[in-house]
Amino acid sequence: MKDSMTGFDVRAVSLELDAWSGAYVKKAYMPHYEQIVLRINPKEAEQFDLVIVRGQRVYTSKRDRPMPMTPPSFAMVLRKHLKNARMTKVEQLGFDRVLMFRFDTKHGQRSLSVELFRNGNVILMDENGVIIQPLTHASYSGRTIKKGEVYVPPPAAIDPHTLTIESLKQVFDDSDRDLVSTLGGKINLGGIYANAVCEHAGLEANSSTNDADTSIVLNSLSHFLDELNSSQTGHLILKPTSDYDIKMLEEISSMEVLDAKSSTAIRETAKEATPLLLPAHSDAITYECSSLCSAIDAWKGHHDANALARREQEKLDAAAPGRGHSTEVEKLERRLKQQEKALDGFAKKIEKQQAIGHAIQEHWTHVETILQQARNAVEKQGWKPVLKGLKENPWVDSGNAADRTMMVRLPDEEGQPGQVFTLHLDDSVHQNAQRYFEAARKQKDKTTGATTALADTKVAFKRAQKKEAKQKASGRMQTVRRSKRLWFEQHRWSMISGGHLLVGGRDAKGNDSIVKKHLSGGDMYLHADIHGAPSCSLREAQGFALVEEPYGQLPPGVPSFKLVDKLGDERITDAKLEEAATLALCWSRAWNGGGAHGTVFAVKPAQVSKSAQTGEYVGRGAFIVRGQRQWFKDLDVQMGIGLVAINGVPLLMGGTVSAIKERCQRYAVLSPGQTKKEQLANRIYKATGLRTDDILSILPGASDIIEDVGVFSPYKSQEEE
Repeated sequence: MKDSMTGFDVRAVSLELDAWSGAYVKKAYMPHYEQIVLRINPKEAEQFDLVIVRGQRVYTSKRDRPMPMTPPSFAMVLRKHLKNARMTKVEQLGFDRVLMFRFDTKHGQRSLSVELFRNGNVILMDENGVIIQPLTHASYSGRTIKKGEVYVPPPAAIDPHTLTIESLKQVFDDSDRDLVSTLGGKINLGGIYANAVCEHAGLEANSSTNDADTSIVLNSLSHFLDELNSSQTGHLILKPTSDYDIKMLEEISSMEVLDAKSSTAIRETAKEATPLLLPAHSDAITYECSSLCSAIDAWKGHHDANALARREQEKLDAAAPGRGHSTEVEKLERRLKQQEKALDGFAKKIEKQQAIGHAIQEHWTHVETILQQARNAVEKQGWKPVLKGLKENPWVDSGNAADRTMMVRLPDEEGQPGQVFTLHLDDSVHQNAQRYFEAARKQKDKTTGATTALADTKVAFKRAQKKEAKQKASGRMQTVRRSKRLWFEQHRWSMISGGHLLVGGRDAKGNDSIVKKHLSGGDMYLHADIHGAPSCSLREAQGFALVEEPYGQLPPGVPSFKLVDKLGDERITDAKLEEAATLALCWSRAWNGGGAHGTVFAVKPAQVSKSAQTGEYVGRGAFIVRGQRQWFKDLDVQMGIGLVAINGVPLLMGGTVSAIKERCQRYAVLSPGQTKKEQLANRIYKATGLRTDDILSILPGASDIIEDVGVFSPYKSQEEE
């Protein structure tokens, strides 16, 4: 597999994916027009993404993958029909480059055909094979891919699994090509595996099919097919580059676990992913992966995970200069290139105008002759006959009666018609030459102004570069105004040890939402022993996982996490509950009440109810808690704030002091104080570049800064210190 998958690759991937039959589709995304992602949720394993890059590859991945806030229409159709669908079967159609996914849904049976030939396509069908929606409409001879049409697969090619000696001999007898071309084209092996079969069989690739021993060829082909069906690994073929020599790659190829540097080396030197090591790979440096999907992910996964960033960049590139979310340096750089290009054009125009003026003076007699002849002809015959007769004159191209001009040619070095210029019949030869000299002079005046403007732009560009470098050195982040926030940002939120998500209501409506939507199963409900405190839910399974290879460019000291629905075997312990209880207290009125300590209780979801006894009333945002409670007393009213990135979005996160110090290199410790949170938010904005709206939602109230490392002031790494 180089640029696209072969039939062998598709067979290997289909076997790997079919092993996940029984898993559920959580959601569908489309970060780029070329890419579709189905988030798969197995029963007893961590969720993963099924990545489909049209016409190129299909594989699984667990990478951080930012998605657009507003999904495209095809993604919405997939969500409508496949949300919570159970994947029942994944199969390859024959030995073609077509994968067929089967699903059980609440709407009935659904199928998803992924065609990996030509430009590729993804087609959603109902239980009768009628197309619900294709990614792109297409029309071929014998089939039409269009909504409402019955899906017709591409014409089936020969499946090598079904070949016998007789059928293979018949193909060889009917072929007018050499052996390797026949195996690659007519037997549907492709060039790579056709050459591998020839080499394994000990036959010349360019030999005639009439000279080939059919049984030897079939045995070699069966050898590779049997190996393919039993293989459970994938291999990356590595080729050294100027940055990575053979010795370094050989060391990396023997590693069982890759660090970030080794992963980058693998990604940048991999040239091919294959389910089998072929004779052509005998001298190559290879890296073995647990599956073909993981091999493809190690090679192309990082590129595909940045699909949304590429889509946004393509939008900016297509827009007019100056539009979009460009930095000041990018804007000035574009302006600089435009001005330099314009100046270069001015210089060429000046040179051309002056050259024509000098050429007219040099060929004075020639121009004077044409001028006199043209004047006489126009005076005697009129413009119409003269213009008609110009076709026979090689020295005059055309004429304009309204302007009384002609397009005349000057002689070249060999005396043949060469450079063309505009001859004004009412001017002398000298005046015609002066017209070009005057045009060159005016162009020079424009050049003077453009040169000054270019010099000003260069100065501004250098200043902007210095400013940007200073901003990067200080750790400020480039943030883009978001049309939508991550779902938990509408509540108070934090990350507890083990990655668990803690969410709390901001108001009565938020309290209702927390209990109704985000409290179930093994979660825990927490509430400070103060009137009006937020209802908090500590999620057992939902939380955050560290991203080893972060998406995008983050400043130093900012760890990257992704939101996951399954944390693994993590359980809520008393230590985690106490950590969550401290935050539940800090989010309550205890912060602005001036108290140094407080009490919080925790109960199971089943103990929280909206149902009151007869004659009682439970207001909005309030709940009845029944049964035994777990109490946490004398908790400190103190919290930390730190800089993190969640799903590629830089954010300020609150947490307990110990947890924030452990996770974040850039953090601050706050306690109840006198400084208004608006003032604190403004200081954080100046130091980090985060939007004040996102900062204010995290700050608990008026505070004093006990400790600060790169949150309220420019960040300095340990090396700088």
